[in-house]
Amino acid sequence: MNSKERVKAAIERKAVDKIPLGFYVVDHDTIAKVIGRPTYVRNKPAQQIAFWEGRRDEVIESMKEDITDFYKKIDCVDLLTFKEIYPIPPRGYKTEDPPRKVDDTTYEDEKGNVYKVSFESNRIALVHDAERPKELPTYSEEMFADRTLPDEPDPTCFELLDHLIETFGQDRYIATHSAGTTAVTLLGGMERGFMTMALQPEVIKACNRQKVFQQNYLDQFYIRAGADGVLMEQDFAGTKGPFISPDMFRELAFPFLRQRIENAKKYLSRVIFHCCGNTLLLMDMLLEAGIDAYESIQTGAEISIDILAERYGNRLCIWGAIPLEVLISGTPEDTRKAVRENIESGKKAPGFILGPSHSIAFGTKYDNFMAMLDEFNKLR
Repeated sequence: MNSKERVKAAIERKAVDKIPLGFYVVDHDTIAKVIGRPTYVRNKPAQQIAFWEGRRDEVIESMKEDITDFYKKIDCVDLLTFKEIYPIPPRGYKTEDPPRKVDDTTYEDEKGNVYKVSFESNRIALVHDAERPKELPTYSEEMFADRTLPDEPDPTCFELLDHLIETFGQDRYIATHSAGTTAVTLLGGMERGFMTMALQPEVIKACNRQKVFQQNYLDQFYIRAGADGVLMEQDFAGTKGPFISPDMFRELAFPFLRQRIENAKKYLSRVIFHCCGNTLLLMDMLLEAGIDAYESIQTGAEISIDILAERYGNRLCIWGAIPLEVLISGTPEDTRKAVRENIESGKKAPGFILGPSHSIAFGTKYDNFMAMLDEFNKLR
């Protein structure tokens, strides 16, 4: 089997010759150490500043080379999602009225918006929003009645993803993105959003109907030819359980998630779903909605490969779950032990893909990353 065949078999819960490996996200510090040079891939501050400076095309060409070199060097990775580089601005993109540099960590635009850069935490944040309205709007169903089709995206927004599908698509399994996921919708932010869900459920439904209409139309552009499956994602759970009750999820989220998955499957037959936190109370609905594989088995979230294998292994491919905490804070031996333990747990599931609990996150120790790969190659 090649990587593509191996992952397809795992998702369909069929026998594989070797355990497949996949990464949901790899941050730039790990990529840079593997390829031996700095990279814009998942380097949020450097990438944003370069876009502000009008260097989009230079950045994308550099990213093409870097992500290609990374996955050619880490040639044991079977499942690629390319979340690292998606989406991108169109070719020739220029920022209108780009922010000016105030000091080494501060940028400000003509409207008075202030941005703070932190290379140490791989973040660039809007710390003063000069355009934020003093009062949030009063939401109503009428606000979401419009059914005008959205504009078609510029094809060069997919330039990098298409390049990588062309580069790796013959033998590795590639999960492309869709035009988005509609499930738990929080209008006006988390606190205001939960209040709206509780007090104005019909408004949430109206908003979700509009979003699904738009996303279903845009899937034809976002779900790329040559990919093998679709990665859909939304976080709607914490370590102790879902943000909303199963009954509320069934009413306000499930119908729209199911519609989105059904539409994505018009283009590609398999959907991988990412959601952080303990989603066990929602898992039956996620399966009913049509997911084929599940990623983000969060350490400490009272969810595990063993539990998922026991309850859902005959219906679901499980992707995970080397703890992010071990990769960041542990030792190489801790990492090797986690690989061994997760491979043993994965044997209980008919369909299993090894990977981190979340991602190869910023701050992952390089020695731990390499220990993970070495131990995996010994045991797969």
